Amino acid sequence: MASADLGALVERIGRGEKTAVAAALNLVEDTRAEARENAGALLGLLRGSARSQASHRIGITGPPGVGKSTLAAALARVLREDKKTVGVLAVDPSSTRSGGALLGDRARMAFDPADEGLFVRSVATGGEVGGLAHSAAAIVRIFAAAYDVVLIETTGVGQNETDVADVADTVVLVVQPGSGDALQFIKAGVMEIPDLCVVNKADESVLAQRAAADLSSALHAMRGAGVDHEVKVCLTSALAGTGVRELATLLTQRRATLPDSSLRTHRALVDVSWALSLFTRAHGSHGTEALGGTEALREEAAARAAEGVSALQIAAEWSTRYLDAARHR
Repeated sequence: MASADLGALVERIGRGEKTAVAAALNLVEDTRAEARENAGALLGLLRGSARSQASHRIGITGPPGVGKSTLAAALARVLREDKKTVGVLAVDPSSTRSGGALLGDRARMAFDPADEGLFVRSVATGGEVGGLAHSAAAIVRIFAAAYDVVLIETTGVGQNETDVADVADTVVLVVQPGSGDALQFIKAGVMEIPDLCVVNKADESVLAQRAAADLSSALHAMRGAGVDHEVKVCLTSALAGTGVRELATLLTQRRATLPDSSLRTHRALVDVSWALSLFTRAHGSHGTEALGGTEALREEAAARAAEGVSALQIAAEWSTRYLDAARHR
């Protein structure tokens, strides 16, 4: 793809054109060598866009069955009422037969297909155990360049599945009434990452209040164990629509308080980790050691990312260097 064509695609993505967003998503999911090269260049161009920097990337995570899909859909509708454009990434379990997404999340999200300010993409985990698909980082970057808010809904996660914190500015942990006492919450590794907690399915007020109290106790204990920020707890019923407006307000307020410098630092670290993940996925620990080790690659990736080079491009550069060295050994 010529640079002029990539530039035109970037401009159309910045205007939120659905056909352009769809074309970009197809490009980053294409595994052919030429497509990977174009995808890397595209992500590099999108990385510094004004809309991308101003976007709010919100991860919605929690155990299976707590209503994450319904809550994400309800939250997206409230955000659209507020005239904010929204991209939704719904990560579904992989089909054991085809390997594709089971599409349960997308089927539960009823949206107007003619709404130009909303885009929903469902992808399969592809066997990843952290609650996200391997392509999630690229999709989030495309959505962030096209829409004001990106909602990232994970598959049902357990105690140690916290990958969403690597791609989101704000993490929302969703639980439901009757889901366990404070001790169970404290045991969960996922309790270390939320910026907001939601008790969904809060129609049963007594159980919901008890779950909220358990969550608050667990969060208080986590603050004593190294979690250094206050995490608010709110109650919602996504089906009834109650509490969703309050959740949207809390999220808007949080985005307004996030310093741009902190976001840039966080997102730069994400790029570094993503580049390492891509390279290690292709060449294993031997490849990493052959290029000087993890820390050396982290430093190099940070410097290249600061120059506007995308994680895909960085990983491709490392792969070329590694394979060239292997051929000459």
